[in-house]
Amino acid sequence: MSKKNIISSVRKITEEILKSTEIELIDIEYVKEGPFKYLKIYIDKPGGITVDDTADISRALNKKLDEADLIDEQYFLEVSSPGIERPFKKEADYMTNIGNVVEARFYKPIDGKKSVKGILKEKNENNIVIESGENIITIELNDLAKINRVIEDF
Repeated sequence: MSKKNIISSVRKITEEILKSTEIELIDIEYVKEGPFKYLKIYIDKPGGITVDDTADISRALNKKLDEADLIDEQYFLEVSSPGIERPFKKEADYMTNIGNVVEARFYKPIDGKKSVKGILKEKNENNIVIESGENIITIELNDLAKINRVIEDF
């Protein structure tokens, strides 16, 4: 099964497990790190994820994945919180971080820079606005390789 199909199938199984909880699926990665493969499931909920949440979801997901037998090769299952500095994936990620310090990385340099750090001021349909020092920068969403919140002194 292709990586894309594995992720799609795991997404369906995970969403089925989570539907009766307040836990939200944030992202899924199926990656090779060194000689090992990892299936990484990132979950979150209002107030944050607990160790018990990750353990409960991991047990339920492990059982369902064994039953479905989707992945032929050996892998390690990791269920965790994505962390506060996770990349933005959804509209809500942008909206809840307006007013916070973010770092935006670009596919190609914009004004000679590959990234900018500043306060996220706006999120519109096609762009975002970041205040960086004295500068107000409008960035097209298509130019964003990655954007995430930054927890540090700015």
